[in-house]
Amino acid sequence: MISFLRKISSSWVVLGLLGLIMVAFVITGVGTRSGGLGELGQGPERVATIGGEAVTVPEFNAQLQRALNQQREQQPDIDMARFVREGGFDGLLNEIINVKTLTDYGVKQGLAASKRMVDGIIAGVPGFQNAAGQFDENQFQRALANAKVTEPQLRDDIRSQLVQRQLVLPIAISTRIPLAMARQYSALLLESRTGTVGVVPAQAVGPGRDPGDAEIAAFFQRQQARYTIPERRVLRYAVFGLDNVAAAAKATDAEIASFYNSHTADYAARESRTLSQVILPSEQAARDFAAKASGGSFVQAAQQAGFAASDIALGTQTKDAVETRWSAAVANAAFAAAPGSITAPIRSPLGWHVIKVDAVKTTPARPLAAVRGEIATQIGQQKAQDALSDLSTKLEDAIANGASFEEVTRNNGLQISETPPVTATGTTPDAPAVQLAPEVRPLLKQGFEMGAEDDPIVQPIVPNQRYALVALGRIVPAAPPPLARIKDQVKADLVRMLSFERARALAQQISDKVNSGIAMRDAFAQAGVPLPAVQPVTARRLDIAQQGREVPPALRMIFNLTKGKAQILPAPNGAGFFVVRLDDIVPGNVDGAPGLVEATRGQFNQVVGDEYAEQFSHAVEREVKVKRNQESIARMKQRLLANGEAAE
Repeated sequence: MISFLRKISSSWVVLGLLGLIMVAFVITGVGTRSGGLGELGQGPERVATIGGEAVTVPEFNAQLQRALNQQREQQPDIDMARFVREGGFDGLLNEIINVKTLTDYGVKQGLAASKRMVDGIIAGVPGFQNAAGQFDENQFQRALANAKVTEPQLRDDIRSQLVQRQLVLPIAISTRIPLAMARQYSALLLESRTGTVGVVPAQAVGPGRDPGDAEIAAFFQRQQARYTIPERRVLRYAVFGLDNVAAAAKATDAEIASFYNSHTADYAARESRTLSQVILPSEQAARDFAAKASGGSFVQAAQQAGFAASDIALGTQTKDAVETRWSAAVANAAFAAAPGSITAPIRSPLGWHVIKVDAVKTTPARPLAAVRGEIATQIGQQKAQDALSDLSTKLEDAIANGASFEEVTRNNGLQISETPPVTATGTTPDAPAVQLAPEVRPLLKQGFEMGAEDDPIVQPIVPNQRYALVALGRIVPAAPPPLARIKDQVKADLVRMLSFERARALAQQISDKVNSGIAMRDAFAQAGVPLPAVQPVTARRLDIAQQGREVPPALRMIFNLTKGKAQILPAPNGAGFFVVRLDDIVPGNVDGAPGLVEATRGQFNQVVGDEYAEQFSHAVEREVKVKRNQESIARMKQRLLANGEAAE
């Protein structure tokens, strides 16, 4: 009941229609009809058909990728396979089907959304507005381009949302439960309960006897899985890296000179400028702005025109960068103007530019002597990478041609190392004191994927820096160690188990006595072993609901008992058992808590309205005749789970 009262509706129906969150549609593309972002299928293959409209594999794949990209804002490490496993595939497909179903049904009932209504929604999206809160066409188009959504697609989405809102919103928000019902549930939240809690610690009871060798051996046999050591492997490896090819990677004088001559533009004198810019829709507006800015402050003039300081500041730019971003005409004008001056309006595909030159910086040319060390380092790094790649290929080719691990390492001057028996997680149960060399851990995954007959392979330790030729030495199967080696541990585990079971039996005896009418304190006093004193506890349902999982289990139990009755409950970590008795119940009084009654009623209204809307959408789905292509869905899921990403 508590969880029901605390439930906040997460239904796509209520959240989507109450808010009309258009920015989410721009980001995710839910409801759009385009492909893009990779396709797992070609042609007209469908995952579902709604009335006469199909949801194709390419369309759904594109929307899956958008949904995954959005989820990565909260979970950067999530991939497509995990997204599918956690329900993202099924949830998104159901959402798309619901969107299309309700839209189709609403249109058939004569519902519509005018262009003016759609325009109003678009104009009200903060992401499409400038700093002055006005709709900005350029910002609108940039947002659509970044989301890979066209304007017609966005308009279709908004139109669908408006139709669905007209259809479902009256159902979702019209539900109101009776005030008496809300008062009753609120009174339950304010209900107070008092109980008594005692504990029977396993340690206080003890095992009752010292287990003998036969009992320990029998326990060990029954608990083989508890003591089994995972499979271990001995890996043989030979490390090689940049230090192996350093001698062959030094840059020669001829190489340095050749590099300098082929990159003269990089070392020639250059000029960069710090620029500010405003882009306006017409030449006249640009001329008026330039005149105003020339007679005063460029920044103030831009602010009066609705631009923030961050909108106009371009920072330090080269001429090539300005030309690439806008046009040659804009670049020529910006780099021809004097420092501190403002250009005349220049036209580009985006509009009319007015640019102010804030500062000019000239970098002199650098002769070969000044950059010789820099070039030598760059050439040396590239030669080292090439030589390392060649060495790796040489080792792999030798293995492929039948050479043994020993022959390949000997012929290339590499030293062979060997791990102790190690698990896939990097532990060494047979030699706990041994510390693995740092280069071993990057080799474990591949080492445990190799078969006994597989050839040695080259594996990266630090990509582009250090590698290892890895071979499988031997496999130690998973098995428990000999009992003699871990007898003390097994005996201790058996003692804990015997103590726990004796604590359970004693706690149950105490509980039975309490339920027969004996007082808790007297029942604990008659236990025959010294036990901690019993303690009174009191709590309200509302407190339990607010604390959630942090509530001690014994305190939570008093709300599951009948007055006057006791029950046992395991203590955390096998420490023993609680005996919990409910002593008294004080009903809640809501007369002094009108706010709680209204909050409870509001939550019930939300949950019930959500349920009505969901049931309505299911009824509409049956009316519209939705068909899911289970074979296509299964194939698509299988491929996504196998690849970990959508196909590009």
